[in-house]
Amino acid sequence: MVKAVIKAESNFDVTAISTKGAQGLMQLMPATAKELQIADPLDPMENIAGGTKYLRSLLDSYNGDVELSLAAYNAGPGNVKGSIPNIPETKIYVSKVLGNYRLYRKNKSAYTEPRLKFNKIH
Repeated sequence: MVKAVIKAESNFDVTAISTKGAQGLMQLMPATAKELQIADPLDPMENIAGGTKYLRSLLDSYNGDVELSLAAYNAGPGNVKGSIPNIPETKIYVSKVLGNYRLYRKNKSAYTEPRLKFNKIH
């Protein structure tokens, strides 16, 4: 699932920064990174550790509901109240991550993205 989120969020670009300020592989917002005690959101190991921890907390909050958790990861937990919000970007995002996940689960050799090197990029 984490690989599917990374594919959808940054397409495996460790230096990705969105127009809204989300950073790194798992596109952590600065406030989320700070809350997760991530010192360098562009450090791949820190970013993945933080993003995974955040995704786990969302899964716990939504009683294991993957679709709601992914919607909250994309749109923010405040926008997810029992169903995927009617935000086109979020609906597309959930579908995209689940599609990536199914592909990776079905065909483990489908991983064709570059191997990440886990050292600082500064």
